Amino acid sequence: MFFKDVIGQKEVKQRLLLEVRENRIPHAQLFCGPEGSGKLALAIAYARYINCQHPNGDDACGTCPSCVKFNKLAHPDLHFVFPVIKTKTDTVSDDFIGEWRQLLEQTPYFSLGDWMTVIGAEKQQPQIFVKESDELLRKLSLKSSEGGYKTVIMWLPEKLKTECANKLLKLLEEPPAQTVFILVSDNPEQILPTILSRTQRIQIPRLTDEDIIAELTGRFGIQKEDAADIARASNGNYILAMQTIHLNEEKRLFLELFISLMRLAYMRNIKDLKKWSENIAAMGREQQKRFLEYCQHMIRENFIFNFHRGELNYMNREERNFSVRFAPFINERNVIKLMNELAEAQVHIEQNVNANMVFFDLTLKTIMLLKQ
Repeated sequence: MFFKDVIGQKEVKQRLLLEVRENRIPHAQLFCGPEGSGKLALAIAYARYINCQHPNGDDACGTCPSCVKFNKLAHPDLHFVFPVIKTKTDTVSDDFIGEWRQLLEQTPYFSLGDWMTVIGAEKQQPQIFVKESDELLRKLSLKSSEGGYKTVIMWLPEKLKTECANKLLKLLEEPPAQTVFILVSDNPEQILPTILSRTQRIQIPRLTDEDIIAELTGRFGIQKEDAADIARASNGNYILAMQTIHLNEEKRLFLELFISLMRLAYMRNIKDLKKWSENIAAMGREQQKRFLEYCQHMIRENFIFNFHRGELNYMNREERNFSVRFAPFINERNVIKLMNELAEAQVHIEQNVNANMVFFDLTLKTIMLLKQ
């Protein structure tokens, strides 16, 4: 990953390049912003650039020994930390480094859900476990192999277990010489304040429609008019744009489950709603949370659909086809209550409340609210 491979983000790239040229590289930086904005891609391109032995004005050279090792993400001074599932007592990121590199080689634009699918998380919730701090301390105590920077890219530090985060504080505050931490976060408000206070924050904005259109037309040969529709619907999230192109299996499943929930609730079919709840309860916790987020998205979009302002809607064709008849049932009398019930269900899932109870309770409340 080079800076030239990162979609858009021209101003952020220039800021990072200026820091390097002026020899004022912060030892701990927080790249934060919405999902699909390219934070991880920027972090990798930046790590390559500061370790490149012959950088040009705007990018790494691509040919020096350091760049050659970065091509396979196997540079000895590049260390990745990311959420994993527990497979043993002392699980660390390196236990999944093969899967991680393989996914990054496909694209650095992916979600936590994509990563969980790759490692077969099922019902486990991903975390960065305590052992990771000890492993990092061991790695960073070693001398730099190439004589350059030792770079740690930590993806989703909001998933740090509290004990692990506390053990990392001193390392962030007083890192070994020539060490750079790059924390990449979708939700910085969930990071411990003590961690936040030790980083320099760089806000990564959403991608512009023009950036996404250029990528879709240039890389995939999509017609400009179709690319414009996809870009607007993705709302600056390149991951969503890619999902719209391929309509991945999970999103298709979520749409089918949402339609089934609303139809069964409208018919007050308690027997089938109970089966529906059991089906959702059999999913993993992370997938359940993503489904509830999708439901909130669909409720919001269907409410807006009633105003007949197409430029304000962000749904694909299949979702719009369902909304033509369903949208009138989402109105000012029930939209806020429905959104609150879905949000409350999401909180309960995060707290490991019995999923069968959570989703069956949600179906009963949906029955009542759809009639309002």
